[in-house]
Amino acid sequence: MSAPDTFALRGKIALVAGASRGIGEAIAHILARHGAHVIAASRKVEACETVAAAIRAAGGSAEARTCHIGDMDSIGATFDWLKQAHGRLDILVNNGATNVYYGPIQDTDLAAYQKTMDVNVRGYFFMSAAAVKLMATHGGGAIVNVASINAVVPGALQGVYSVTKAAVVGMTKSFARECAPLGVRVNALLPGLTRTKLAGALLEGATGEKWAAHIPMARPAEPDEMAGAVLYLVSGAASYTTGISLNVDGGFLVS
Repeated sequence: MSAPDTFALRGKIALVAGASRGIGEAIAHILARHGAHVIAASRKVEACETVAAAIRAAGGSAEARTCHIGDMDSIGATFDWLKQAHGRLDILVNNGATNVYYGPIQDTDLAAYQKTMDVNVRGYFFMSAAAVKLMATHGGGAIVNVASINAVVPGALQGVYSVTKAAVVGMTKSFARECAPLGVRVNALLPGLTRTKLAGALLEGATGEKWAAHIPMARPAEPDEMAGAVLYLVSGAASYTTGISLNVDGGFLVS
């Protein structure tokens, strides 16, 4: 008798915020390959439609949706649409993030602080709150918040971004504790240095070499290398896993 596929997601509805490129795009693809119907969402729906079309071309099920997690009206509209279009949500991946300021933390201006907080903290919080309410009506679900190793070791000249990622870890634990009785598991992914547009400045020239010298695996990650961890966290393989922060960093935090 064959063993059951604990990573199967057939029949699941998955919303991936920040799915237009990078880590979010890789997550959207892996969830679809394992059977989920994926809603690829971001501010730029055209880029998400490109991702959704690639998933469909590969035999998966996907659609694109505009959702700006820094805008409360956009979050509300997304979940109103979800209720009408699908009537349920089984998986939420909060991956959209911004880092608008590099520089000394004491020189952070209010506009940069507010924008980073609105997207990285407020957005994740209210996306999760709306998801929990919808998931609870159908027996539960799984949420993954994409944070960063900056939550553990703040990045130089990335003060407010690092603060928001530490907040995401605390938020994950709070949601996990309160929402477990509702059947909702909530976990965080902490990527290390990864080849994405957001990390582009850190990968250039001497700066990139400096980072690599502190990573035991001696290289940055590719976005696809984050996707398997998310698949685990949202699948039946992690049915007794909630409230954790899973480091996927090439060994950076132990070096």
